[in-house]
Amino acid sequence: MEIKLARNYGFCFGVKRAIKIAEENPKSVTFGPLIHNKKEIERLKGNFDVGLVETIDEVGENQRVVIRTHGIPKDRLEKLKEKNVEVIDATCPFVTKPQEIVEQMSQEGYSVVIFGDINHPEIKGVMSYSVTKPFVVLSVEELKTLMPRLKERVATVAQTTRKFEEYKKIVNFLMEHKKEVRVFNTICNATFENQDAARELSQEADVMIVIGGKNSSNTKQLYNICKENCKESYLIEDESELKKEWFDGKKICGITAGASTPDWIIQKVIETIKKF
Repeated sequence: MEIKLARNYGFCFGVKRAIKIAEENPKSVTFGPLIHNKKEIERLKGNFDVGLVETIDEVGENQRVVIRTHGIPKDRLEKLKEKNVEVIDATCPFVTKPQEIVEQMSQEGYSVVIFGDINHPEIKGVMSYSVTKPFVVLSVEELKTLMPRLKERVATVAQTTRKFEEYKKIVNFLMEHKKEVRVFNTICNATFENQDAARELSQEADVMIVIGGKNSSNTKQLYNICKENCKESYLIEDESELKKEWFDGKKICGITAGASTPDWIIQKVIETIKKF
């Protein structure tokens, strides 16, 4: 059986940057999980003594606090800066961009429509920068119910890891029904590249392995894309979840990985499949 890696996979720019920041600041704490990968967070804890806090009250005096890749709500960031702590912002620049856009557009009087998951930490952060209540949707059906509450001037941004095709549906519907629509394509290029590569490889593979955190939005998107083209697609966090029978009689095994998946986990998965 041949093992093929997608031409683009794994760590994106923002995650590489955040991990480098954490490694350069041993004995610090991250506000919220730095990235959506439990194994990498454990490695940072074990090798660099990088801890984790979820609330302002958990932050001690004179601590160094690293802001997670997905960003945090504006009010929490301001409260942290008011404490006697060193704040190191590892928010991905691709996430900072929609935060800035939402703040500016809401100040200019636009209704703000955010395409994304309202429960995702990135979206919670982006929402907090709007001076008026923003509207968060995942589908045109959800958007339809909100139309009477939207002004004629609308600005829209997207969660960095969502599918571009789905965002286009939201944008097209808004443009058909509102007088002025400001569209900001805030989906990350790395997301496009990883998704395109996964789509391409899954069309020729007999079995697809998608490696990444099960709570990672971009990893789940990769899995859904692979499943569309290759019914035998499996989402795993590490090599311990692999099953030998998945590969029986297969000729091509395709492998891709989410933007928060480190190379050392990917290599362990490949080694385990080779042993099978």
